[in-house]
Amino acid sequence: MTLVNPRLLDDVSFHPCVRFKRWENERVLSFVPPDGNFRLLSYHIATQNMVAIPIYVRHCIVLKGGTGSRIEMTVGPKQSMGKILEDVVVEMSMPKAVLNCNLVPSQGKCTFDPTSHLLQWTIGKIELGKPPNIKGTVSVSGTTTIETPPISLRFRINQLAVSGLKVNRLDMYGEKYKPFKGVKYITKAGKFQVRT
Repeated sequence: MTLVNPRLLDDVSFHPCVRFKRWENERVLSFVPPDGNFRLLSYHIATQNMVAIPIYVRHCIVLKGGTGSRIEMTVGPKQSMGKILEDVVVEMSMPKAVLNCNLVPSQGKCTFDPTSHLLQWTIGKIELGKPPNIKGTVSVSGTTTIETPPISLRFRINQLAVSGLKVNRLDMYGEKYKPFKGVKYITKAGKFQVRT
């Protein structure tokens, strides 16, 4: 198997079935697959290879004691992507001074846990051209302005590799039947935060 942009790979860990010498010399993944499901390799993308972030968050968050505390937020895919964002969840660990959040989402469900102070907006799928938003008021104790917390995001995009790493070709030897060769790309957000 050969890859497009194998130079992007950093800190690679291979399954024991991979012939490491062939990878070192030719950048070809040569292996005899074991029975069942297995992970062929794990990797990181080198930090100098900037990855385009596929999602945006526009926000206006004001947290101050008394009246006037509010949250307005819009989440959507970047125009250049052309893919649908799925399983989108937005979370904020609110400061202890936040007593309640009265927010209305245009899509999905919003909850605030007064014990853990976790604000969670479960959006789900974001259709192209229809970015969901959420707005409302926040009850804050005291009289001072409070620092706004970072926004954490989780999401998934099918059939997209934001890293640019792709399978170029896959050759099979020693089999008489013609196998179906397919590749499934999935981009998932790990720990992704937007500072406010």
